[in-house]
Amino acid sequence: MQKPKVCVLRSAGTNCDKETAAAFKLAGGEPELAHINSLVSGAKSLNDFQILALPGGFSYGDDVASGKIFANELRFKLADSLREFIRAGKLIIGICNGFQILVKSGLLPGSTELKQNTSLIINDSGKFEDRWVYLKPGGRCVWTKGLKNIIYLPVAHGEGKFLAQDKNVLKSLKDNGQVVFRYCDSSGKLSGYPDNPNGSIENIAGICDKTGRILGLMPHPERHLFSMQHPRNWNLKSKKEGDGLQIFKNGVKYVRDNL
Repeated sequence: MQKPKVCVLRSAGTNCDKETAAAFKLAGGEPELAHINSLVSGAKSLNDFQILALPGGFSYGDDVASGKIFANELRFKLADSLREFIRAGKLIIGICNGFQILVKSGLLPGSTELKQNTSLIINDSGKFEDRWVYLKPGGRCVWTKGLKNIIYLPVAHGEGKFLAQDKNVLKSLKDNGQVVFRYCDSSGKLSGYPDNPNGSIENIAGICDKTGRILGLMPHPERHLFSMQHPRNWNLKSKKEGDGLQIFKNGVKYVRDNL
């Protein structure tokens, strides 16, 4: 089949769109940068894509709350298109600000009514956290096939503390295998700050919907595509992949195999 087409959606303040597009291109996809207004106006259609990527940044200056305005645009201007996209078995990934957008739009953990029952709020440290973290993959998600037991990715956010509306929502996430990434130390043990950079409940760094096709995570896989990007073990001559590339490869492969 043709290369899977990826819509890398951006707005004012998005600043990781080109890196995310580069990651998908390296993974074998065909990314296209698209402003949200092009979908709202009908100049572009989600029907033409198999993957929707919401990259990191500070959409609309993070006014009101991180990702909230962009999330409302999805809910009130593109809800029908998004429901059709999801019903067709297609994939969505949201990274950092994109994760904030997904949870505040209700696309994660997943609601046909697009009702929000999780959130990402100000870090416990009260400051912007820009550091590398260890992550323990888990759950059932098409984006995480074949990942190592522990991966290493950077975070860069001020509002990354994951919270669930109540104990029932949290229990449902765990029971359904929707907790995809947890912050941990180098040995894989769940631990506090700075290994958990924001104070997320139960060290949750990423979740998916019940189908495993919609993924949101705070760390940036597009910033560790090559081993030379590793802050400690970098080697300019190395051709080894970074820990983040497999995530994008998984999305592209899933589309090729299933759509």
